[in-house]
Amino acid sequence: MVNSLKELIDYPELTQIDDPEERFSTSGVSWDIYEALLTKLEQNSHYHVNYLDGILEIVSPSFRHEKLKKRLATLIEFYLLKKRIQHTPMGSPTLKNRFKKAGAEPDECYSIGEEKDIPDLVVEVIITSGSIDKLKTYRRLGVAEVWFWENNRLTVYHLREENIAEFLETNGYEQITLSEFLPELNISLLEQCCLISDQIQAVDEFERGINS
Repeated sequence: MVNSLKELIDYPELTQIDDPEERFSTSGVSWDIYEALLTKLEQNSHYHVNYLDGILEIVSPSFRHEKLKKRLATLIEFYLLKKRIQHTPMGSPTLKNRFKKAGAEPDECYSIGEEKDIPDLVVEVIITSGSIDKLKTYRRLGVAEVWFWENNRLTVYHLREENIAEFLETNGYEQITLSEFLPELNISLLEQCCLISDQIQAVDEFERGINS
């Protein structure tokens, strides 16, 4: 159990998380210590901090992770603009709810339609697995749709608040083949273009695909 911010910062494991895609996690962390850590790291956007029921996880994303995140964001935002879909790119904000003991910093997120405090759609790039259940966290935060990029594939989940009992294994989210916010978006095309190494070629191929 971590009793103070100083104790957390002085953890030997925490001092070594500069390696690519390194993760540090610990349990027994109070909400106040979590918020104090966020304040301490607010000038250092390199780290992502997640929190759920006293479990704290700090991630140092790898170069590969950041490239995939930016490629996904580029293509998603290109699609939203081309299709004239009203939206607000929200980047990687800290989403948190003290009462529900949950906090997360998504890789990318968007409000679709009017701007909202909690995004409609969150995108997470998974290179190495963590100790915190992301779907459980995002359900508590009220995020309607979560996209996971893992092993060169996108998996899309939509929250079913009206029938959570049917999807207990995925914390109330149903895995779906098409986004309910962007139902005309070809997920397979998006996956294929994310894997093209040349940025301009990837956008060109994506544009041809969505125009066909």
